[in-house]
Amino acid sequence: MEWEAPAIVLEARPYGEGGAVISVLTEQHGRFAGLAKGGSSRAQSGLWQPGNLVEVRWVGRLADQLGHFTGEMVHPTAALAMDDPLALALLNSACALATDALPEREPQPRVFAALLPILAHLHAGAETLVDDYIRWEMLLLEALGYGLDLSRCAATGTVEALDWVSPRTGRAVSAEAAAPYAGRLLPLPSFLHGAQAERDPRAWLQGLRLTGHFLARDAFGARHRPMPPARERLEHRVADLAA
Repeated sequence: MEWEAPAIVLEARPYGEGGAVISVLTEQHGRFAGLAKGGSSRAQSGLWQPGNLVEVRWVGRLADQLGHFTGEMVHPTAALAMDDPLALALLNSACALATDALPEREPQPRVFAALLPILAHLHAGAETLVDDYIRWEMLLLEALGYGLDLSRCAATGTVEALDWVSPRTGRAVSAEAAAPYAGRLLPLPSFLHGAQAERDPRAWLQGLRLTGHFLARDAFGARHRPMPPARERLEHRVADLAA
């Protein structure tokens, strides 16, 4: 059996004499692992860096085998992000979340399609993409069955002044309905329920803390696992920018 597809490299773990077990994200095959012969060698290690966009070919005798990967570089995201600490933090966080949260070999067309342009344009400046990245985290939550409902106020049904989210239900709450409970609710930055771009690190931090609450509680806490350190490092870096 075999297939070929565009992919995002998520993880590369050394295996044996110069080999590597590679985990990638594809549209139709989801998170998928395979063995790359020579994958940790000097000749190939650059290809299998997390965040890179590659064309991969997987071959296996049986569908449930680990199988073997070969690949060709499409876009060297990792190398291009090295000189931008925010871009590198964002890249590492995305790859870590996808690696640790997504089930194996389940199609992920929306998660893949939303992450692909973020990584493809990361070299142009992470500041223009942090809001899209946070929306991707929301999409990841939805794909895992923990989607947030930010369409209307959970208490009144209004679609105006949605400034808060219930940390228990993940539903939006209007400013008026939230007044008696504001200290117990999560701030909802406006860019998460609108189409406008956001360049304010304080709003980014609110967004990361919002999605981070539900990722930690539902996507990881339900399996008694901690949040990936790379995701925590991204939030700390944005917190520094917002200070």
